[in-house]
Amino acid sequence: MATLKDIAEKVGVSISTVSRVINQDDSRRISEETKRKIWQAAKALNYPTVHTPKPKMRGRSKHSPKTLPVHTVGCILSLPDNKYNHPYFSPIIQGIEAKLLEAGATLSFLHTQAELKSETLFESLLQSRRLSGIICVEGMDHSLYKWLKERVPNIVGIDVADPSIPVISYDRMNAAKVAVGHLIQLGHRKIGFIGGTGLFGQLEREKRYRGYRIALEESGLEWNPSWTIDAGWDADRSHAEMKRLIGSGDCPTAMFCASDMMAIAAMRAAAEEGVAVPEQMAFVGIDNIEFSKYSSPPLSSIHIPKYEMGYAAAKALLDGLTDPYPTPFRMLLPFELVVRESTGGQGAS
Repeated sequence: MATLKDIAEKVGVSISTVSRVINQDDSRRISEETKRKIWQAAKALNYPTVHTPKPKMRGRSKHSPKTLPVHTVGCILSLPDNKYNHPYFSPIIQGIEAKLLEAGATLSFLHTQAELKSETLFESLLQSRRLSGIICVEGMDHSLYKWLKERVPNIVGIDVADPSIPVISYDRMNAAKVAVGHLIQLGHRKIGFIGGTGLFGQLEREKRYRGYRIALEESGLEWNPSWTIDAGWDADRSHAEMKRLIGSGDCPTAMFCASDMMAIAAMRAAAEEGVAVPEQMAFVGIDNIEFSKYSSPPLSSIHIPKYEMGYAAAKALLDGLTDPYPTPFRMLLPFELVVRESTGGQGAS
């Protein structure tokens, strides 16, 4: 069954652009040529519920068929603007869309919270879409989230810290402990950290950082603040700060990175500075994005069931619409360590 991702790849645009065209969302300008290509690709791929847009009529015949699906669902990503194809979030979106398609529902809109800072735009979007519910992926600005909950009764979160709604997640703290524990088992005693802060803006409250610190403490190992890099979840900063750390001459023998994107950037910096990986410095990440097995060397990482989290979130939302849950729940999906050459492994796929 064709998906928005299939159409996006065929046309060479983002998933969000396809979503806007299919759902006739005019909140952003899209050229007529791009729209034409998307509709052609959708037809060629037999995308379900697709109908070519027709000129708007002033009235509707009482005999005209309804074209709206049974349920329409929106999705908001905790991402900088225009980052829909981020390798961590893309599989989550695929999982959401797959379950919605199975149920005959549709992904009505896909926006980042950066795009929705305008309450006027957001209000217009909510009124025009007749939403059944919204899936929020990761944290959101408190005021925006409060505003949203007052207007949308059905919300499911993915990695959202809200006990009042159903949430699909994984145990970030324990995932970090497993990653650091892997380095400790390999004999590393000087282990650094690369990551970023959460919504609270405090590194000490970020769960993967806390897992890193706990793993060190439980093993009686030194925590050196000089080996802690707050890269703000930015690969460029991870690369630059890793170079700075190596240049300082006081380096750990291993780095735990709270995302694969930052790990890959830091490994590149190490290679450019003549540091052999993993002989002189080992690296392990979290996410197990598709690129991880193609980095140089391939990156050891904690596999997070990204597609499954999206699928489960969509299912939870749709199930809750027909048979509301008696109480909010938090579902933690399992993770696993994938060992590759960046920590001296044999290169698991």
